Amino acid sequence: MFLPSLQRSLSRRASTLLAAFLVFASAGLSLAEGGPANWWKPEWSARKKITIHTGADGVPLDSPPGSPALLVRLSGDFAFTSAKEDGSDLRFLAADNKTVLPHHIERYDSLLNEGIVWVKVTDLKPGASSEIFLYYGNPAAESTNDPKGTYDEDTLGVYHFTGGNSDSSTNAVSAEGTAVPVTTALMAGGVRFTGQNSLKIPTNPATAWTANGALTLSVWVKPATLGPNAVIFSRRDAAGTFILGLNNGVPYLTIGTATSPAAAPVTAAAWSHLAVTVDAGKATLYLNGTNYATLAAPLPGLAGDASVGKDMAPGPAEAGFAGEVDELIVSKIVRTPGAIKFAAISQGGTAEAAKLAVSGEAEAGTPPEHDVIGEHLDLIKQISQSLDIFGWIVIYLCGFLALIAAIVAVGKMVYLIKIDKASKVFLKQWENISTDITALDHSDADSVKSMGGNSSNRQQREMKESPLFHIYHIGSQEIQHRIDAAKGNFDGLSERSIGAIRAMLDGGATRETQKLQGKLVFLTIGIAGGPYLGLFGTVIGVMITFAVIAKSGEVDINSIAPGIAGALLATLAGLAVAIPALFAYSYLASRIKDATLAMHIFIEEFIARIAEAYPTKD
Repeated sequence: MFLPSLQRSLSRRASTLLAAFLVFASAGLSLAEGGPANWWKPEWSARKKITIHTGADGVPLDSPPGSPALLVRLSGDFAFTSAKEDGSDLRFLAADNKTVLPHHIERYDSLLNEGIVWVKVTDLKPGASSEIFLYYGNPAAESTNDPKGTYDEDTLGVYHFTGGNSDSSTNAVSAEGTAVPVTTALMAGGVRFTGQNSLKIPTNPATAWTANGALTLSVWVKPATLGPNAVIFSRRDAAGTFILGLNNGVPYLTIGTATSPAAAPVTAAAWSHLAVTVDAGKATLYLNGTNYATLAAPLPGLAGDASVGKDMAPGPAEAGFAGEVDELIVSKIVRTPGAIKFAAISQGGTAEAAKLAVSGEAEAGTPPEHDVIGEHLDLIKQISQSLDIFGWIVIYLCGFLALIAAIVAVGKMVYLIKIDKASKVFLKQWENISTDITALDHSDADSVKSMGGNSSNRQQREMKESPLFHIYHIGSQEIQHRIDAAKGNFDGLSERSIGAIRAMLDGGATRETQKLQGKLVFLTIGIAGGPYLGLFGTVIGVMITFAVIAKSGEVDINSIAPGIAGALLATLAGLAVAIPALFAYSYLASRIKDATLAMHIFIEEFIARIAEAYPTKD
C-alpha cells in the first residue's frame, strides 16, 4: 500500500519537475510561428472579413439592434475546399481579432457549397460599420458549435425547423406534433402546414409569459393561399388569448378581444417577416421590418401550450395556416425596431441583405511552423506517466544534480569574469611600476595596495579580485620584510632569499588555483554519476516491465512499449544532466587553465624584476 501511494505522490510532484527540467535542457531551441500581422492564430490558414453596415452605405437603422444573431450565408464566394468537410473549423472573431463570437451551424454542405451559420455579434450601433472575421482552414480544429450561446438569456425559444423541431435557446423546449419538413425553406430547413396539421410547444415554467409584461415574437411565413383567419401562432388559457395570423393575406394580431386594424396584404407564395412586440399595454405588429399596425392591449399572463400552424381551441372560428414557416423566435423583452429591421433584412436573402453584411475577399495566412520540439516534449510528458516509483526517484536525483551543477557552473562563470576584469586592471597598473620595482622600498601597506600610489580607490577595489594582485601582494610583503629586517643595511637579495620568495609566490598561486577549481567536483559528479543513475533507473524499469508481463501473460507491443519507454526516460534524464555538465566543465577548465598559466607567467616576471632591481649579495 505504501509504494503505490508514494509513487502517485512522486508522480504528481515530478511531472512539474520533469517538465521544467526538459525545458531547461532544451533551452535556446524554439520554432517561431508564422502569420500575418493581426492574425488570430496561425493554425487557421484563411479568413474573410464581414462588414456590417447600419448606416447610409448599407441599411440604415434608427435604433440600436443590440447584440443580435447574424445570419451568415456561405455560398460560391466561400472556399469550402479549404475548410473542414463539416465546417467544424469555422471561427468568428470580433474586430479586435481576439474575442471569439459564439456561433452555430444550421446547415453546412461542402458538396453543394451551401452554409447557414448564426453568429452572435455584440453591441452593434446604428449609423455605423462594424467588422467581424470568419476564420477557417484548420484540419485539426474541433467543433465549437454553441446554439445556446448564440442567443441572449432573454430569448425564450428559437426554432430553426432544420432536421427537427428542437429549441436552440437555453430553455430547450422542443415542439411536438406533425409538420412536413421542407429542406428548401428561406434559410435552411422549414416546415409546411396544410391547414389541418400543427405543432405544439408544450407548457414549461421557463417559457411562461408575465401579465402586463414584455414580449417579442418573430416568424417567417410563406402562405400557399390567402385564406380567411389562417392562424400562424396562438396561445390560449384561462388568463387570455394571443393569436398571430393572416386574414385573406392581411396580417392581424388578436390579444384578448382586441384585434389590430387591417392594412395591405402579403403576397402569396412569397416569404414575409412578421414580428410582434408587446409592452406597457401597447402591441406593435411589424411586417418585413416596418411598423404595420398597433393595438392597445396588455400582454396576458399565459403559461399554457402554444400552437404553430393552427389554433388549438375548439370550434371553426379560426382556420389553419396553409404554407411554410421558418425561424420562429420568442423573447421575454421588447426588441428595438432596429433589431427587428436587422433580423428582417439580414435573414431575408435579398439585395438589401447583401448591403447590410458585406463579405470581403479571402485572406491567406502563413502556415505555422511544425513545432517538433513541442510535440516531442508532449510525447515525453506522456511517456513519464509510465514511470515506476524507482524511475521517479532517479528523475528527482537527476534533477537535483542538474540544479547543483547549474548553480556551480553559473557561479564559477561569474567569478571567472570578475577576476578576468580585475586582472586586466592590475596588469595595466603593473606596467607602470614593473620598470622600477624599487619604488616600493620603505613603503607602507597602503602604498603596496595602491601600486606605489598610482592607483585610484576604484581601481584598488577592482584589483582586489585578481589572483595576480594577491600574488603581487605576497611578493611585495616578502621584499618589505627583508628590507625591514636589514634595519637600514639592506644591500640586495641573496639567491636563497629569491628562492624563498619564489616558494611563497608558488604557494600563493596554488591557493588561488584551489579557489578557481573549488566546487568543480559537483560538475564531475554530474558528468560521471548522471548516466549511471539513469542506467540504474532504466535497468530497474525494464526488470519491472518484464516481471509484470511474465505475471500477466500478455506479450504484445502495447503492453511492453510504455514500460520500456518509461524506463528509458531515466537514462535520458541522466544524459541530460551529464551532457550540459560536461560542456560546462570543459569550458570552465579551459578558463581556469588560462588563469593558472597567467599566474605562473606573472611569478616568473616578478622574480626577474626583483632579481634585476635587487642584485644578489656577494
